[in-house]
Amino acid sequence: MIKNENIICISSIDWDFIWQGHQEIMSAFAKNGNRVLFIENTGIRSPTFKDIPRITKRIVNWFKSIKGFRKEAENLYIFSPLILPFPYSRIASWINKYLMLKALKHWIEVTRFNNPIVWTFLPTGIALDIIHSVNAKVLIYYYIADFNLLTKNYKKLKKAEERLMKECDIIFVQGEYFKERCFKFNKNVFIFPFGVNIEIFEDFKRGDQYIPRDLKSLQRPIIGYIGGLHRHIDFNLIRNIAITHPDWPIVMVGPVQTSVTQIKDLKNVHLLGKKDFSQLPAYVNQFDVCIVPYLLTEYTKTVYPTKINEYHIMGKPVVSTNLPEVIAADEGYLVSIATDAKNFTEKIENILLNDDKASIDARIRSAKNNSWNNRIEQMSNEIERVFKKKSYDIPTKWQEKFIELYRRSRMRVLRLSFAVTLLWIIIFYTPFVWYLAEPLKFTQEPQKADAIVVFAGGVGESGIAGQGYEERVSHAVELYKKGYAKNLVFSSGARSTFPEPYVMKALAISLDIPPESIVLEDTASRTYENVKFTNEILNKKGWNKIILISSPYHMRRSLLVLKKVAPDKKVIYSPVPHSEFYRHGVDEEGRKIWKQINLSQIRGIVHEYAAICFYWLKGYI
Repeated sequence: MIKNENIICISSIDWDFIWQGHQEIMSAFAKNGNRVLFIENTGIRSPTFKDIPRITKRIVNWFKSIKGFRKEAENLYIFSPLILPFPYSRIASWINKYLMLKALKHWIEVTRFNNPIVWTFLPTGIALDIIHSVNAKVLIYYYIADFNLLTKNYKKLKKAEERLMKECDIIFVQGEYFKERCFKFNKNVFIFPFGVNIEIFEDFKRGDQYIPRDLKSLQRPIIGYIGGLHRHIDFNLIRNIAITHPDWPIVMVGPVQTSVTQIKDLKNVHLLGKKDFSQLPAYVNQFDVCIVPYLLTEYTKTVYPTKINEYHIMGKPVVSTNLPEVIAADEGYLVSIATDAKNFTEKIENILLNDDKASIDARIRSAKNNSWNNRIEQMSNEIERVFKKKSYDIPTKWQEKFIELYRRSRMRVLRLSFAVTLLWIIIFYTPFVWYLAEPLKFTQEPQKADAIVVFAGGVGESGIAGQGYEERVSHAVELYKKGYAKNLVFSSGARSTFPEPYVMKALAISLDIPPESIVLEDTASRTYENVKFTNEILNKKGWNKIILISSPYHMRRSLLVLKKVAPDKKVIYSPVPHSEFYRHGVDEEGRKIWKQINLSQIRGIVHEYAAICFYWLKGYI
């Protein structure tokens, strides 16, 4: 077995979940002097309501640890990352990549966990992110399940999985079906079904073979099952066995992971819940026949249940539904394969009548051959061959690798350049930004009012004081002369050479507006104060209906503030019809141009959206 290595395991289950090959393999490596970091499940699907306990457990583990890291045993460390549970969202992936990889890199640096073997059970994008963030000595993918069948985003998962298989140094698979699939992308594929922990079962045989308390009152024969009660179990089959043989106690040991209403009402079906792995031998020892009652689906046709070896090491007979991988692996015909519910029951009856010592011994020998010690030793041999091959390839193939490294770097630069160029074209040479800015605009037909209120430009749009007031005053004068109102209110606290409202008044007077028709508000420094101070003037004058003039993209913010500060006022929104600052798509002579927007206009639009967000936080709107 490999020794004195650093190993990062990207797991598809959490450490505290049902004890499986993930924990078994990594525990064995840790006991043999390797340092192991076990990264708990980062997910292949978005969570549902039933995942709340698991998510809660993850949060609790994170707070009990140091930034998600804890020591489980000698040489064995667990990382429980807190991530956004949306594995196929690009934004969530960016955030998760930043949060998780930052913590992981710091931990690797502090613990000097350098040049690790990376062993992944997950083929997801976030698994690839982890893999690419470390300098892996060897990359291993253990293909134990067809995850494509467990998620709606199978296209994205399939793409990530194919990329992973191409990048791997070695792939371990559960059976022939997976080997054929992987072989298209990687020729270094080996079949290694999950094994059995012989030590726990052998220790039980050598010790006091106690009977679990919840089995003592049951009559024989006992039909037994160990494992999760999940959606792949044929509960109709269990029900049929229980009804046709009410004298058979059917014992199911494992956590309930789906609805069990089909069997819960049956008196001879006993659901005992999850038990510690060390207790399982005592339960299996009391079973007269062990069962694998799985539905035959696209998912289960790729599965070889580990529990078969756990049944066999205790010498127990097994009846299974006709799972392809079980049939392929059962060369010695040690498992009775049933074709339907009736045949399943017949197989149990036949075993109860005809089982013998020779069959028992054959099962035990088979399980010993499939022990985890043997399995992990065989895997280690394949890994060490990769070590030797890679150490040989480094001096002999450095030129190819060096050229490939530069080729990849060049491709990254080209992709980045293309993305930047495309983004530049979209922003500056298409109406895209104007489309995004459209919700800021709000226009109504002018109506007769008590006053025309003009909010001057200040420095909000262009960043330069004194710009934009001429067109707003001109528009106000035009509406005044058309008889829409007899009063003008100019609001601005901005200053250039002179206070802006006085310049606006001078311009209006030069356009034949009587001075007595003009009221100035000269202290407001932002839109909120424009509204607040103008509203005080309106209240003093008894004016309740106004026409508001400002720039087109300032109207939405003005509207929101007026609704909050002056809800009793009737406002008609009439932005300047032709804003020079926001003019786009044509030059000064009205000729069409390719460029649609400039940086100043983008800054003005972004300023408006940012100001609305700020006003919302401040409670102004």
